[in-house]
Amino acid sequence: MAILRSLVFYPVFYAGSALFVIASILAVPFGRERLKRAVAQWGAWHRWCVTHILAIAIAVEGDIPDGPVLIAVKHESFFEAIDMPHLFAFPSVFAKRELFRIPGWGYVARIYGLVPVARERGARTLREMIASARVRVSEGRPLVIFPEGTRVPHGSAPRLQSGFAGIYKLLGLPVVPIAVNSGSLYHHLVKRPGTITYKVGETIPAGLPRAEIEARVHKAINALNPDT
Repeated sequence: MAILRSLVFYPVFYAGSALFVIASILAVPFGRERLKRAVAQWGAWHRWCVTHILAIAIAVEGDIPDGPVLIAVKHESFFEAIDMPHLFAFPSVFAKRELFRIPGWGYVARIYGLVPVARERGARTLREMIASARVRVSEGRPLVIFPEGTRVPHGSAPRLQSGFAGIYKLLGLPVVPIAVNSGSLYHHLVKRPGTITYKVGETIPAGLPRAEIEARVHKAINALNPDT
């Protein structure tokens, strides 16, 4: 049954996603509010496909934050990346710059207000990224970052990318860590039914030393690992 559900999910979700990308492009001339609704509807479409086709339930433990905070999310699969516009009201997500080259989607991502992250390091790149993030903060939006830098297998707890602490320091925002255990169900060609849980950790204040912020975020985003 899981194989059949997955075979149905892929064409249905991605065909629908293509339509939502087109709708988002068409929404751009009508202002950000219209674009915001179109992107939120895409997130809702993904949720519908996950729950109704894949038979995966979504649970949230704790209160989802809003407003200008830095939200550090565990990254186990594409699920949480796609789910962000549904989980939050109007998030700005730190996303790999390569994704902005996807035709249509990249254009919408820039207008929507995602923050491009370049793989190459350098003062200019960092300044551009922080300047873009500060614009989103001034708009009252939450910033979402995946501090591990890439998807990791369920149950693993790698060190956070070194850039996370620098972003935390330069933005001067409190951090809300969120654990998610999507990898065991969603990060497979054949996706399995079950429950994906978000666990919202306690808000961590701004201004902490690097070692402390990294340790606290690392512990909180791995709270749903099997050995915790």
